Order: sequence, then C-alpha cells, then structure tokens
Amino acid sequence: MRPKIYLFGDSITEMSFEHGGWGASLVNHFNRTVDVVLRGYSGYNTRWGLKVLDKVFAGSSESESVLAVTVFFGANDASVEDRCSAFQHVPIEEYKQNLHSIVSFLKGRWPTTEVILISPPPVDEPTRLLCPFTENKSGLPERTNEAAGNYAKACLAVAAECGVSAIDLWTRMQQIPGWQTACLSDGLHLTQTGNKIVFEEVVEALKKKGFSLETLPVDLPVIFDIDPNDPLKSFQGI
Repeated sequence: MRPKIYLFGDSITEMSFEHGGWGASLVNHFNRTVDVVLRGYSGYNTRWGLKVLDKVFAGSSESESVLAVTVFFGANDASVEDRCSAFQHVPIEEYKQNLHSIVSFLKGRWPTTEVILISPPPVDEPTRLLCPFTENKSGLPERTNEAAGNYAKACLAVAAECGVSAIDLWTRMQQIPGWQTACLSDGLHLTQTGNKIVFEEVVEALKKKGFSLETLPVDLPVIFDIDPNDPLKSFQGI
C-alpha cells in the first residue's frame, strides 16, 4: 500500500485539486509513490477545523503509513472581527492554541508523520473590496494584509514551539513582483502562479525531511523494468 500525504485546510486547500492547483501538482509529482488525500473545507478556520478533526480523519487508522500532513489555516481566522466576515474570525491567541491542538492530534495518531504548517497568504485589500463573501455594508475590506501577516507570524511561532516544519507563504509571495495579481485571483485565493509557489514550497519542505522522488520507492514494477521476453517474471513475489 502506498503511503499517504494528507492536505488539511480551508478553501485554498479545497481548491488545490483544480487545474493548476498545488494539490493536483503534488498528485502528479508523486504519482506511483504516494497517495495525496484532500481534506479541504471552504470557509473553515482553526476553531471549526479542530471541532471536526475526528470526522475528518475518521477513515484513517494509526497503522496506515502517513508521510506528512499539511495544515493550512489562517486566512479565515484573520478576518477582521468587526467587518462582514466576522463570523470566521478567531482571536490570534486562540488560533495559536488551535494549531497546537491540531498538531498534537496528528502527532498522537501518527508520531513519525511530518506535519507542515502553512501560513496564510498575503491579502490584496482593494481586490477584496470587489470580491466580498457576504454583503459588505461597511465599505471596508473584510481582511487586511497586516492581519494576515500577524497570523502568519503566529503560525511560524507555533511550528517552532511544536518542532514541526513551516512555510511562510505570506512573506514568500510578497517577494514576487506584482504579487497582488500575479499570485492572487481575488485578493485572497491563488492563481496558478500562487499555486505553483505553494507546490514548490511543500515539495522542498518534504525533501528536507528525506521524502523525494529519489528516496520514495514506486509501488509496482515500472514499464522500463519489465522484460519484454518474459513480462511476468517482473511480478514474481509481489
């Protein structure tokens, strides 16, 4: 049985299996070596994610081989608490505690599994004004880049405290010229360029932990190893 990589998070994870998405790219990259399993929930924050952890991973078992789990929350937690997406807001200290609890749950089930915390991306506020999730009577963006940055720092702090890997997406994306439109489709969700950045960062984080195409075995004989003169010989002992 192939080992698994779980992707757990909000809409940026749920949408990752779309064309050009970072999850779909991971599936393609690790084909024949790893099963990439999607557990993305649009609109969710860490409070809701923590509430449903048992159901999210209900079909999994402690005995299955799980190489890694990405935990990608914060974009919704960082919603400004007195604006139109206030119902998604989670105070930053609770956000940190929720991440601690999620990591603890995952490590309790799979002690050797690599957990990778991914920070929220930056926010382009002018574009968010054009794409509110609900009616925006205030005329103010429901998310700000400053708030996203604070939650990104909190995410990195939790990763350091828990001794797990982290990806600082907030900083990484802002290194791209014109990141507001190059990386973000609506001021929050990702373009193909944004998805490519997440994909590359996850692959690099896994590689640092020893998981790469060079180290992971394929699950069955590849076509190039099958003897044309005696094909079934390659399947002996399987």
